[in-house]
Amino acid sequence: MTDHSARLAIIGTGITGIATAYYLCTVHGFKDILLIDAGQPMAFTSAQSGENYRNWWPHPAMVQFTNRSIDLIEEIAVASNDRINMTRRGYALTSRASNVEDLIKQLHEGLGDTAERLLRFHNNETAAEYEPATSPDWREAPDGVDILQNKALIRKSFPSYDKEIESVIHIRRGGDISGQQMGMYMLEAIKACGGSRLTGAVENISHTSDYKLELSTKDGSMNVQAEKVLNAAGPFADTIASMLGVELPVYNTFQQKIAFEDKRNAIPREMPFSIDLDVQHIDWSDEDRNLLMEEPDYKWLTGEMPGSIHCRPDGGDNGSWVKLGWAYNESPQAATRVLPLDEQFPDIVLRGAARLNPALKDYYGQLPRNMHHYGGWYTMTKENWPLIGELGPSGAYVNAAMSGFGTMAACAAGELCAATIAGAKLPDYARYFSLARYDDRELMQTLYESNKGVL
Repeated sequence: MTDHSARLAIIGTGITGIATAYYLCTVHGFKDILLIDAGQPMAFTSAQSGENYRNWWPHPAMVQFTNRSIDLIEEIAVASNDRINMTRRGYALTSRASNVEDLIKQLHEGLGDTAERLLRFHNNETAAEYEPATSPDWREAPDGVDILQNKALIRKSFPSYDKEIESVIHIRRGGDISGQQMGMYMLEAIKACGGSRLTGAVENISHTSDYKLELSTKDGSMNVQAEKVLNAAGPFADTIASMLGVELPVYNTFQQKIAFEDKRNAIPREMPFSIDLDVQHIDWSDEDRNLLMEEPDYKWLTGEMPGSIHCRPDGGDNGSWVKLGWAYNESPQAATRVLPLDEQFPDIVLRGAARLNPALKDYYGQLPRNMHHYGGWYTMTKENWPLIGELGPSGAYVNAAMSGFGTMAACAAGELCAATIAGAKLPDYARYFSLARYDDRELMQTLYESNKGVL
């Protein structure tokens, strides 16, 4: 017995599944779409997003892809009267090294023919030409990349930074949005088009002429019949794919963040999303370091730690919170609904972030009680690129492996997946993000190499 039927069943109501349904409804006229999830929309992985975006990648296909996504986010910002709170102060990549040629090479590779126009170098002679991100308004922000290697200019423009910073690469087309509000805006449009939702966990999928999905719900077992099915299950995408006889080349790592009220004004509200690229040793006291050295499970915290720790103000210019994150966990894990938060993480990330913004040291051992510690699964391929397109069986599709860039890539991913499902014309970059890319050995080798060191 079939309890529900639909033209398309989308498994997963994170931002990528919702975005796909949104573009199918608003661009391709699909009406009969059923969104299925074990929980509420945007309540699992998407709820843990840093809600940041940027157009910096070391490969032109990803630059084109994320630029398109940002274009679409801007369209939603305008159409929704800025309901998504879009800001643009950029991404500031920082280092204590004066030689950042590898990063500049990556910028050239990603920007391609536009690099000469979009890269601006500021040394002693050109420092006066640099304009910090004084306004959060995305409409006023410049495009391109400013490369600062004048210490006086860096100290003037970024007064909270460690005085040893020698280089700042300011990616200007970057900022933050309210991913939750964007998801809610899309869901309202989907409902208006006739789409619907169903809460339940997919336990099995069988395929003859159509797809039959067996679900467990709070009211018992339920069956759904659909002409087509989309796997947008985030960290459970591999499980759903296996039900369709497909092995996805993905794995999960668990990454954590904290947010807290900055009552001591350690972080300037106008500071862009800032990333400390340099490896470091965490700033433990001698006593704490000795104690950690004696614990086999924590001894690793006394050694060299990877870079790319990040910090940004949260809540806009009139807000008072900050977010800190450090994706240092590289151990693959099977995704679980119960999130494996490490109670030591807040202290670890705070001490790591204090290296770039020393004023954060005032919070050592004194994080506010209302500090929010959260985390989510990064579902990724080895090359850290998404999987969007046909899944294998006829009428089955995938939109997954968004790693830590789901919010920023969701619109372009949803648009691309929707066009694939509708049989519409695809953008030039489509082939890079489908499973078919694994048949191109030369391309894959290029991707593995270009992805080294990417945030």
